Amino acid sequence: MTRSTDKDQIMRDVASILESRLGLLSAADLERDTRFFADLGLASIDAVVLGEAVQEHYQRPLPFNLLMADIGARADRDLAIGELVDFIEHHLNTL
Repeated sequence: MTRSTDKDQIMRDVASILESRLGLLSAADLERDTRFFADLGLASIDAVVLGEAVQEHYQRPLPFNLLMADIGARADRDLAIGELVDFIEHHLNTL
């Protein structure tokens, strides 16, 4: 199945996944700078669920271990929606 991989579509896909898999009611109002933990109140297990759901949605593995290692190495360990969108877009278009 071919899916559009532009950032706007990926943002909509992430919002849809957050609504359907994690129960966020206002995911349509997400901004690129919305943070997963501080703004959305998600827990680390939610990041795992989200990663699995994204891979299932795009029907391919993505190197989320690299993203998590990058986040773990910085002072602010929160993830912005825009960072996730950029990560997904980069890896969908380079794999």
